[in-house]
Amino acid sequence: MNNLKIATAQFENKSGDKAYNLSVIEKLSKEAAAKGSHIIAFHECSITGYTFARKLNREQMLEIAEIIPDGKSIQRLQKIASENNITILAGLFEKDEHDNLFKAYVCVDKNGLVAKYRKLHPFINPHLRPGEQYCIFEIHGWKFGILICYDNNIIENVRATKLLGAEVIFMPHVTMCTPSSRPGAGFVDPILWENRETDPTSLRLEFDGMKGRDWLMKWLPSRAYDNGIYVVFSNPIGMDDDQLKNGCSMVIDPFGDVLSECRSFEDSFVTATIHPEKLTQAGGSRYVKARRPELYRDIIGQEHQSEQKVVWLPSEND
Repeated sequence: MNNLKIATAQFENKSGDKAYNLSVIEKLSKEAAAKGSHIIAFHECSITGYTFARKLNREQMLEIAEIIPDGKSIQRLQKIASENNITILAGLFEKDEHDNLFKAYVCVDKNGLVAKYRKLHPFINPHLRPGEQYCIFEIHGWKFGILICYDNNIIENVRATKLLGAEVIFMPHVTMCTPSSRPGAGFVDPILWENRETDPTSLRLEFDGMKGRDWLMKWLPSRAYDNGIYVVFSNPIGMDDDQLKNGCSMVIDPFGDVLSECRSFEDSFVTATIHPEKLTQAGGSRYVKARRPELYRDIIGQEHQSEQKVVWLPSEND
């Protein structure tokens, strides 16, 4: 494998405005390609918007969702990828030929769809069905996986994706700045976003504290370190419907170190070059080999009824 230059982006999407969101994806993809990036990744539902979907009924969800790969948004992504010679990853709501609804994330290059993944643990809308399989695919000789937002909270998903061969896992999110039972969590006042030019300090304190980045750094680097993988984390910045999100899109190496991170309040991206030798130099590579599955195979695989609770969506989960 050769070194690979990957960009991760963040931007303020508009709810339900696929034309606008794709225009931003095009702009940032073009800029990333001009700076030598082979790949650029965008956040969960970056094409459609995300949080507004909690208010949509089934008919409205079907209207905004698309069939993959024949939908207009996928065709537009392919055109952007082809014109700029860059691989693009982005998210949207998907419907199949039977009108089943899913939360999807796609990888597209100049030749078309490379991979599609369906979120295993969706929750923003009750009409979404969970995905039923992991996703491993190859780009430029590297093996990649995808896990969307909540999927990464279940550590077995990350380990399973690693064991299936992933060396890099894309982790698109719409996260942080929501209530939780953990100390310091909560919404961030949208007024701070409106005043970001005159008072950036107050906004940055909220974004970087336990409502935002401090929480993220409690767990995200450990996913990379424990599994000896690169993590490409993408997250929106600004308002997503009525909720404020703090960005912090970043690339983390197999040592758990942040290689690059978006720190702007603007639509932006950062790039990082990934090196294959780190995959074997990092401790995670040795720990995976030292596993003794005979000790815990039956424990991890025992019968279990999945129960998913999202604190800030009580009406959807009570």
